[in-house]
Amino acid sequence: MSGRVRVLVFVTAAGAGTQAVEDAYHRISRSLAGTPGLLGNELLRSEHDRDGFVVLSEWRDLDAFRAWEEGESHRSTTAPLRPLQDRSRGASFGVYTVQAEYSGRSTAYAEGR
Repeated sequence: MSGRVRVLVFVTAAGAGTQAVEDAYHRISRSLAGTPGLLGNELLRSEHDRDGFVVLSEWRDLDAFRAWEEGESHRSTTAPLRPLQDRSRGASFGVYTVQAEYSGRSTAYAEGR
């Protein structure tokens, strides 16, 4: 297994509006282009709570994510999304290591460390 990491940032459009969330997401994503170890990201919208969003980013490994997170540009790059973070569940983000996965393209199973 590759040691990939997925980071989820919980966001709410309540008060600011959907467009504010989308604008912040696109602005940050453009700034992150070419970041070492970042494999990609997605903006997901809840079908149950239309104000609820999650930004899911995938990283090569925990070291790559931590290097970026501890770097000097992290806070300024992610600033547009910070006021929109949903803190109603406690932490506004989570970091998860891929432990196992099934691919929809095959029946192959991969297990983490």
